[in-house]
Amino acid sequence: MPAVRLVIAAAALLAAGQALAAGIDLSKPYGNKSGCINKNGQEVYAEDMLLLTGEEFITIASACTFTDKQVQADGSLVVKAQCEAEGEDGKSPIQFTIKRSAKNTKKLVIADEDGTVYGEVSRCR
Repeated sequence: MPAVRLVIAAAALLAAGQALAAGIDLSKPYGNKSGCINKNGQEVYAEDMLLLTGEEFITIASACTFTDKQVQADGSLVVKAQCEAEGEDGKSPIQFTIKRSAKNTKKLVIADEDGTVYGEVSRCR
């Protein structure tokens, strides 16, 4: 019996470790108030709109489609994307870092590779 308990305990630790290694879960959208309102398509116009999904990051002036996501040792997520900016032709590569907010771990902070913070977003309901 002790061997069975050991196997069950090891399996539980392994599952917990994998969940922690997964870092940030983007299976449901995150956004600020206007971003969450627009999660199913543009319903309102707002200069501050931020919407983050598992596949893209959208602001009022740009739409970025993720091409690669890498979980970092600290649990943050480094995302490479191709972005289209309003008023410009073509797409440009950009890299974002998505991490948990230091003020509220239920929120995420999105910053570009220069450290410019786009803002904090919460999981949309």
